[in-house]
Amino acid sequence: MKKITVAAILSSTLFISGNLYAESTSLTNENIQGSWILEHTKKSGQTVKREDTWVFNNDGTVTIKHIPREGGYYDQSPVKYDVKDGKLKIAILGRAGKFDKFSLVNKGDKIMILKARFGDVYQFIKK
Repeated sequence: MKKITVAAILSSTLFISGNLYAESTSLTNENIQGSWILEHTKKSGQTVKREDTWVFNNDGTVTIKHIPREGGYYDQSPVKYDVKDGKLKIAILGRAGKFDKFSLVNKGDKIMILKARFGDVYQFIKK
């Protein structure tokens, strides 16, 4: 019984420390620059494959390209974005003063995972 308790405590500690490490990674204007391919999104355990590319520019704008629609693809016009306190805020096209907000789950040189305001998880790969 003691072995099970010790194992449970140890695994809980490792899980919590792993989550703390992931959350402590900071998102900045500098490390988000460039093109990121959105591989998929997840919500409530359901994974949706995606094909769009998000291009973060030095001028504070992001352009979402190659968005599938009705058998073709289109590019969204650039919108403003801001990184403040490690959170990403992207203006919603055509809705003045409205933003999509994302928090960082994990960030590496070639991977970025963001969590949207309502729990959707966005997984990107650096292009």
